[in-house]
Amino acid sequence: MSDTDGEPGPDPERAELLREIARDVRGDSSESELVAAMLYRVSDLYDPDEETTPEAVYRNMRNILRVTERGTLARD
Repeated sequence: MSDTDGEPGPDPERAELLREIARDVRGDSSESELVAAMLYRVSDLYDPDEETTPEAVYRNMRNILRVTERGTLARD
């Protein structure tokens, strides 16, 4: 499940489970969409076809939350 460097290793079953949960929680509210997006991005850590790191997932989600908070893609 983990590589020797502490990062998650390939685990297709875990990736699919996280994506299934993401599909289940996705709903009409923006909050449920955000939770689903987070779960889907985390699932990429376990997908052997994806090349991402926990840091990249964190940065991506941080940016999404900042844009959501501002209500625009425009920078301050």
